[in-house]
Amino acid sequence: MTATLPAEAGIPQDAGLDHTLALLKEGYRFIGNRCERYKTDIFTTRLMARSATCVTGEEAARMFYVPNRFTRQGALPPTALSLLQDFGSVATLDGETHRSRKRMFMSLMTPAAMQRLHDIAAERWRVRTAAWERVAQVVLHDEAERILCEAVCAWSGIRLSGDEAARRTHEFSAMIDGAGAVGPRFVRGAMLRRRTERWAQGLIADVRAGRLTPPAGCALAVIARHEDEPGELLSVDVAAVELINVLRPTVAVARFVAFAALALHQHPQYRDDLAADDDKSLQFVQEVRRFYPFFPMVGGRALEDFAWRGHHFGKGDWVLLDLYGTNHDARLWEQPNRFRPERFAGWDGNPNTLIPQGGGDFYNNHRCAGEWITIGLMQTLLRLLVSETRYSVPRQNMWIDLSRMPAIPASRVVLGDARRVAAS
Repeated sequence: MTATLPAEAGIPQDAGLDHTLALLKEGYRFIGNRCERYKTDIFTTRLMARSATCVTGEEAARMFYVPNRFTRQGALPPTALSLLQDFGSVATLDGETHRSRKRMFMSLMTPAAMQRLHDIAAERWRVRTAAWERVAQVVLHDEAERILCEAVCAWSGIRLSGDEAARRTHEFSAMIDGAGAVGPRFVRGAMLRRRTERWAQGLIADVRAGRLTPPAGCALAVIARHEDEPGELLSVDVAAVELINVLRPTVAVARFVAFAALALHQHPQYRDDLAADDDKSLQFVQEVRRFYPFFPMVGGRALEDFAWRGHHFGKGDWVLLDLYGTNHDARLWEQPNRFRPERFAGWDGNPNTLIPQGGGDFYNNHRCAGEWITIGLMQTLLRLLVSETRYSVPRQNMWIDLSRMPAIPASRVVLGDARRVAAS
């Protein structure tokens, strides 16, 4: 358990000129390792030749998500910014402009709209799984990416041919896989993102020119016509970025699907509950999101001077909040390194303890607008996996390397002899 450092004890400093290589080596455990070493939940270090203050835990999340305290501008690693958000996106905005753009995204998250996406994803799953019996093995993560890409594009008002669905899945997958990397993975993702942006820009331009008429209220229609200020449409480039910011994160849910299948393989006692009990299904999904590595951390630059825990933060200071460590904080989660879905029975929904996709409030903070969609899609596909799919799990390397960002089981979860069956 990480101790809470008294304010008068001072803030530990990570010795050395720069710790970027250590971050790349330690990955998700970088902040947690140092918090354990220094017996604290706040320390300073240097990354990419910049001073950074690293924090972890519920109190840190609450501090980090005070509205208008931090900006994401200049706070995200260049790889993550260019592949996961890009310039001009909602994640880089502050104040009323951010709130206006966030309302645009949240308007897509009505219960009826989210249910449509879940239904489309279920239909695509059934189509794909019906074809699995023609091959000896399938890679679940890769199949889930294709299913989710087809589903979110259809839901957003975008028609894809079979070949185009494969191409877009490939592009989104490369962006996700390269976001936490340096070297070839990042370069590949960046090159493919440019192709995706040209495609998305064409869709926005076609809607505005009347060459394409997507259904009212779908993501393509809403984003193409959104105005941050009355009478001022988003530029075509920015609108395309925001469209991608609906599509790509939905494809990224495939990682959670792979983690859920891995958890089910290692903890088969939960299988019977997942098909028939919505409450226990939700508990299982929440524990997958808590237990497995998704985003390692999130960064912000202070917009104003403030003090926390005896430490003065100056305007412009770079702060990194440990998402993975907070999700494994023994002060918040009993036996945090054990997979125990039942811990979420009666959970109070504290937005600063379970933070795989960020913390705080959806409307006023940078918490992921698609978190509800993530949970619903995981429940939908997991239910189909246990109730309408039969498969074996051949020997494979399911090791999760926490130095690899974003993490994924090495085999990406291979299923053997998979076939669709009628729901029982």
